[in-house]
Amino acid sequence: MSASMGRKVLERFPAGSPRGSWPAEEYAAARRARGEPAKVVMDLKSDAFLVVIATHDDD
Repeated sequence: MSASMGRKVLERFPAGSPRGSWPAEEYAAARRARGEPAKVVMDLKSDAFLVVIATHDDD
């Protein structure tokens, strides 16, 4: 039995937004306040800020 680590995307925010990453950071902060370890990452391919949480996938 082995476990792998992945990510689940909770929300996407366009990088071209006038406020930049702020909406994503605010969303992630709200999720963290509820106990979820959310963080913001940049997806260069889709030009978007993603709010993600780590997941553990058991094989």
